[in-house]
Amino acid sequence: MRTRNDWITRAETGADIPAVREINLAAFDTPLEADLVDALRTDPSWIDGLSIVSTGEDGKPVGHALLTRCHIGDTPALCLAPVAVLPEYQHSGAGSAAIRAALAAAKDMGERYVTVLGHPAYYPRFGFGRASAHGIGLTTDVPDEAMMAMSLDETHPPPSGTVRYAAPFGI
Repeated sequence: MRTRNDWITRAETGADIPAVREINLAAFDTPLEADLVDALRTDPSWIDGLSIVSTGEDGKPVGHALLTRCHIGDTPALCLAPVAVLPEYQHSGAGSAAIRAALAAAKDMGERYVTVLGHPAYYPRFGFGRASAHGIGLTTDVPDEAMMAMSLDETHPPPSGTVRYAAPFGI
């Protein structure tokens, strides 16, 4: 099995779009996440350079992480979703590598805040913490521990407010 240190990460290219769809179709039980990525590609929330793939030496994408524009109240932020890895590469570090590369790219672009609705045992390793600790919430009920946020700039803690996702999320 590959280790987390030998994945190659890069921004998605047009040639990767079919592979990214296949990764999401294989990683989830329904096509909802794959359809979401396709819808986000045509939405104003899409930010070039923040759809990241992880590949082996052969260049074939096996993992994907996507950051798109959302808002916390009126403050621009990013939403991490979805994150997907081909089943045969899950638990190999491919997803973690894509997430770390996406967060680094966002920081390099001057972005400050990222939210994620996900597994509370997984995302804290990247710096995410409970969003409610910052007064961040949603308009829908989710487990408190599953809604998380982080700052990419330690001098600016996340603002409080309600997260507004891009339209394709349907929230």
